[in-house]
Amino acid sequence: MRLKLSILAVIIAFISTSFAFAQQDKSKRPSPPDSVHITTKDGVHVAINYSKPSLKGRQLGVDLAKIGEVWRTGANEITTISFDKDVLIEGQALPKGKYGLWTIPGETETTVIFSKKWKGWGVGYSDKEDQLRVKVIPTLGNPSVEQFTISVDPAGKINLAWGEIIIPIKVKMAK
Repeated sequence: MRLKLSILAVIIAFISTSFAFAQQDKSKRPSPPDSVHITTKDGVHVAINYSKPSLKGRQLGVDLAKIGEVWRTGANEITTISFDKDVLIEGQALPKGKYGLWTIPGETETTVIFSKKWKGWGVGYSDKEDQLRVKVIPTLGNPSVEQFTISVDPAGKINLAWGEIIIPIKVKMAK
């Protein structure tokens, strides 16, 4: 009987700990979650959910978001982006839906990837899941942004900003 009670106590402790961990406040993470929701002037609702890593003295392209390597475009879970209408991204067609957002930073241009894989932790990227890839030219911003930030303006321009780099992505409703 004591063995059964001991086993039951271990099971209850495990379940309680697992539940408490699952309920942990994500805003207390080193890279807290954030989101952007906007309807553009041409009527496209854009929703982005991501986590915001900080530079903390590290160098972009070397220590973080390494040049030539796929980056999860945020931290923690996969950054997601969704559109309620078919859109053109940098002039290329993307069906309405929800996507994982990945990037490959380059010396002079960045590849932005919209992946059919949008669930899970932000690792395990596979190009077999790509829905669309576009190339964009980053710009320099001032002042420098310590914490990775995504914004969308009413004209449909998405800006991925971190350090002195801004990656602009043009979104328009497909006609």
